[in-house]
Amino acid sequence: MSVLPARKAGDERAIAWLFLLPNFVGFGVFTAGPVLFSLVVSFSNWNLQRTVPFQWIGFGNYVELMHDTQFWLYFINTLYLMLGMPVAIAGSLALAILLSQRLRGIVVYRTLFYLPSITSGVALMILWKALYNPDFGPINAMINAVSEALGLKVKAPEWLLSTANLLGLEVEQVRVSMKQFGLGARDALIIMGIWIAIGGNNMLLYLAALTNVPQELIEAAQLDGAGKWAVFRNVTWPQLAPTTFFIVVMSFIGGLQGGFEQARVMTGGGPAGTTTTLTYYIYTKAFEEFQIGYASAISWILFAIIFVVTLINWKFGAKEVSY
Repeated sequence: MSVLPARKAGDERAIAWLFLLPNFVGFGVFTAGPVLFSLVVSFSNWNLQRTVPFQWIGFGNYVELMHDTQFWLYFINTLYLMLGMPVAIAGSLALAILLSQRLRGIVVYRTLFYLPSITSGVALMILWKALYNPDFGPINAMINAVSEALGLKVKAPEWLLSTANLLGLEVEQVRVSMKQFGLGARDALIIMGIWIAIGGNNMLLYLAALTNVPQELIEAAQLDGAGKWAVFRNVTWPQLAPTTFFIVVMSFIGGLQGGFEQARVMTGGGPAGTTTTLTYYIYTKAFEEFQIGYASAISWILFAIIFVVTLINWKFGAKEVSY
């Protein structure tokens, strides 16, 4: 019986590196390379239209960005669209608690609630765009029918065509105006985002976390006379803290990076730029105005904002988490 020669440690490492090589090449070519390239380009005035000669301008793009009124307006738009985040997280938790009950057919309900998350985002946005139509959309039709039945004179919102908002933010100016209070395009996107997010991945994370809550702790609290609310507040909620912390951090990152698809498909960034977020601003600067250097600078400023916000979340949020 022949015995195969033992492999040397160096041979095994070489084989391991050979298997890992495609992954490293893909990361370098499609991720690390473009990221580093965008950093380098952000220090130039590169314009694909060649209206100005290419030159290195140092921090010129970043200095101009700090005085760019549109940048700050679109940053406010980005923050405004994140107002629905607490509602979406709380809704995901409430839905997860309901779907964690041991009832017949509960798997079907879980599937139905998660279905919007696996449906094409563009298809959902086109659907909601039709729902928000002020003339023949079913949402305004329902509002008008209810107001007529109750004898009220309620004017249905114009939704995606309106610059109004719940905070009364002025159009193209960083200030509040009483004329701007109401429901408009930004609020329509928030409502749609909440509807999509409540039954999404956050719900699944909470469902998984709820199954890991020690049952003996719940039974001990119930034996001590604790009601459902007391059990949730003192037993369940502390056990969900790590999951909640993770969801909050990822929601902040996703919120600061979000808004592009909604603006591209539903509003085109309008009306009057009220739904243009930082990511959509990057797109317009790079692929509509062809200012690659300036768009790269915006991208790195956005990265810096996300990095700082994440550090703050870790610094203060991790203290409240017990693993």
